[in-house]
Amino acid sequence: MKAFAYTQYGPPEVLHLTDIPKPTPRAHEVLVKVEATTVTIGDTIMRSLNIPVSGWQKVLGRIFLGWFKPRRPILGMELAGKVEAIGSKVTRFRPGDEVFASTFAVNFGGYAEYKCLPENGVLAIKPTALSFEEAAAAPGAGMTAMACLSKAKIQPGQKVLVYGASGAVGTNAVQLASHRWGASVTGVCSAANLELVKSLGASQVCDYTRQDFTQSAERYDVIFDAVGKLVPAEGKKALRPGGVYLNVHTDSEGGDSPANLLALKEIIAAGQLKPVIDRVYPFEQMVEAHRYVEKGHKKGNVVIQVAQR
Repeated sequence: MKAFAYTQYGPPEVLHLTDIPKPTPRAHEVLVKVEATTVTIGDTIMRSLNIPVSGWQKVLGRIFLGWFKPRRPILGMELAGKVEAIGSKVTRFRPGDEVFASTFAVNFGGYAEYKCLPENGVLAIKPTALSFEEAAAAPGAGMTAMACLSKAKIQPGQKVLVYGASGAVGTNAVQLASHRWGASVTGVCSAANLELVKSLGASQVCDYTRQDFTQSAERYDVIFDAVGKLVPAEGKKALRPGGVYLNVHTDSEGGDSPANLLALKEIIAAGQLKPVIDRVYPFEQMVEAHRYVEKGHKKGNVVIQVAQR
């Protein structure tokens, strides 16, 4: 089967198309024919080894990824596709099922035509309202936003500010805070994305290139830094007494779980969330997709159409 792999860290060009054996599912696994996957900021960080932390966290990141060369040569942290075969003890899925999944806990692997996934992993039947491209973009950013915001216990009418509101996590956070929890949302992004963020449910928007929200008189019950670029001491200036400050890098633990994927599916089915897609690239343009994401200007998600349709 075809897969995009990398054997050394570096620019997008280290990714190369290769042939590898098609996997066979074990007793408790399903074999998924991958229809779509995504290129996330996380994928570009792992490919380049440009880890946005320091100290012991950076050391742990190097150990996890591979100190001298990648330990997991096939990236792709989420996918959507069709079950092609099942292991002898699988009971929850059957061939032909349309599914979506996170591959974060199973050594990634979305950049391939096929992927074996554990039946009890972060895997579920695809929401019927979503295309394969939309479903592939749902798990990672959706569960991350949900895990972070759940910690704030948002109440209807509370004021929530999302910094980085037009990114993958941010677009999910705006929708969840507004439509799921009934908050009054302010989205901070660039001027080019103000209308997009409004359309997702933000009642107020702020162009960070022209206005510093920390210098205004407005105070918020929750501030969520969805891109991890705010200086916490500065961001917290806009919090109300007793308010909650959240950072995508430090408050998303526990987000990647089967229970959260099923909860996300219910939220999507209720019409409270829909993944935002910026661009869709064919599989053979994986390198170009990485170049685009690495520029840092994507809106929502960038999707790779793996299967030819």
